[in-house]
Amino acid sequence: MKSLPKTLYGKHGKRAVLLLHAYSGSPNDVRMLCRFLEKSKYTVYAPLFEGHGTLDPEDILSQKAENWWKDTQKAIQFLKSEGFSQIAAFGLSMGGIFAVRALADESLIGGGFFCSPISPVENHVPENFEKYVRQVLKFAGQSDEAIEAATVGFRPMIRRQLEEIQNQATITEGKLSEIQSPIFMAQAGQDEMIDPYGVFETAKKMAEKRVTLQWYPNSKHVITVGDSRRILEKDVLDFLENLPWNEESI
Repeated sequence: MKSLPKTLYGKHGKRAVLLLHAYSGSPNDVRMLCRFLEKSKYTVYAPLFEGHGTLDPEDILSQKAENWWKDTQKAIQFLKSEGFSQIAAFGLSMGGIFAVRALADESLIGGGFFCSPISPVENHVPENFEKYVRQVLKFAGQSDEAIEAATVGFRPMIRRQLEEIQNQATITEGKLSEIQSPIFMAQAGQDEMIDPYGVFETAKKMAEKRVTLQWYPNSKHVITVGDSRRILEKDVLDFLENLPWNEESI
């Protein structure tokens, strides 16, 4: 049987990068970016958010979205306990909401988001979560009838949780003016989950900040594994290479 996803951690250099996965995703979302950065001598940590990476969607739905912010804070503390005083943080989709909040609250050297709905946008997350439920329960060996019943039963929980995630995005959006470090924004032009043009609203709110905005016209939402991932990887590395790392800090 295929193994369940796990936290990724590779110590490869003095510069630490935190990578946060998407809602209903796992560190596999950012595995290729992890490997790419490790080859460039970055230490990379990609934790598994609480409730994710199991064969029961209710494990996610039973969580409070605030818990994933706490997971983000714990991940930063873990890297600090490993001796890294300068940390960059990035996240995909929901992970980017927490990475950007960390830029405001945790004195990071830099970071940003990939396809994250920080400013309010139209989205197709509920139906995509239902698709995820069906895939996971099928993989777990449940019957079609049981899968459909569970999918319908989960709808109120999905709605509640997505409202909580939207509240987290609102908190992050309210902190954009507090960010002092450089920020990287990546958006897929063919994003099927969120309105891609929301990224420009976020960028507008950070007009006075050091912002790098990259648009990938042919990419879909999970940009870290799509057609443009190699371009994204290079752009992230270029951004990291230009941060003011103090190599004596560890």
